Amino acid sequence: DVRQTRFTLGNGNDTEVMRKFQFDFAKLMQDYQIDSVAIRERQPKGKFAGSAKGFKMETAIQLIDNLDVRVFSTTEIKEQVKRNPIPIAFEDTGLKKYQENAFVNAYVYIMKKTYRSDEM
Repeated sequence: DVRQTRFTLGNGNDTEVMRKFQFDFAKLMQDYQIDSVAIRERQPKGKFAGSAKGFKMETAIQLIDNLDVRVFSTTEIKEQVKRNPIPIAFEDTGLKKYQENAFVNAYVYIMKKTYRSDEM
């Protein structure tokens, strides 16, 4: 089990709230010895646009020292999975359905790191 399963951001316009979020997230990564984070890029406009708070959280994560953060576009993820199909059915992983996107993002990160493309 993980100590913290979700983070909420109160007033995203408050500098101290943002600093606390960044500190708490960095501490969680440090405690569990996580050195890499893969984020799926979200659209800034349109039907699937992300919220302002979400973008602020992503930025705070990207600015954490000693944490390798990669942001992948949906197209990039699809291309990578097509090139290197996931070798296990998601249902067989034992993960919860809401964790599927995170699982795929992590897989793409590992494949890109393993096969060293120019972007990394």
